[in-house]
Amino acid sequence: MFSTFNEESQAQPPKVLVTLVEIVSTLRQLQQSHSPLVIQFNNRNQRYRSYLVEVDRERCRIALDEIIPTDGERFLRQGEGFKVEAYRDGVRVAWSCEHEVQLGELEGAPCYWTPLPQEVLYHQRRGAYRAQLKHSDQVKVVLNGDKLREPLHGHLLDISATGCKLRFAGNLCHLLSNGQVHERLTTHLPFGSLSCAVELRHVVYEEKLDITFVGIRFNQMSGLDQRQVERFVYQLQREARRVESDLPL
Repeated sequence: MFSTFNEESQAQPPKVLVTLVEIVSTLRQLQQSHSPLVIQFNNRNQRYRSYLVEVDRERCRIALDEIIPTDGERFLRQGEGFKVEAYRDGVRVAWSCEHEVQLGELEGAPCYWTPLPQEVLYHQRRGAYRAQLKHSDQVKVVLNGDKLREPLHGHLLDISATGCKLRFAGNLCHLLSNGQVHERLTTHLPFGSLSCAVELRHVVYEEKLDITFVGIRFNQMSGLDQRQVERFVYQLQREARRVESDLPL
């Protein structure tokens, strides 16, 4: 049952995505996970940050949020080419833009429209395949242990055989920090709950979203729970492949 999962547990060599289905699917994952984009203009050393806020498949364009620091907007307005790089759970995604961007609006907020890239570099450098959860598939989690006065309730964003990514409402950086070990993370999967100790690997608060994102590594998980996780990841992987194959070209 887990042969495909095991085959993909090894780090993959980089590949170049060229089909519309692959490119749109990958960019939408960056948008949905609110992965920060690192932007570097050609022949300039300064690195800027932005977010992908819209993928418009019909018009073959994408929208970038405001550029931080804001002086980078001047280079966008001047039509300078730039490279974009993002990391999503061990996967490096990168592309280039040599076209002029257009200042526009999205839901009342300013944005920058650029053409949909024709090629996207995709490099899965993490050993374990990490499956994304759709927004409609809400999986609740509860983090608890001696370091917390009260349990923290959040949601699962993605999961692999070795860890997962969580989101919690509000700024929890005063409670959570990199390297902490908590005695119990309870995850309410569709076919039952599982609990195990976890180590916090990354804790990031996004002020604009008022959400704390937490990268988790499972610690001392039982064999039964490990098989449950692998089963869930496998199901998500199959569903993602089915959805991508059903997308019109």
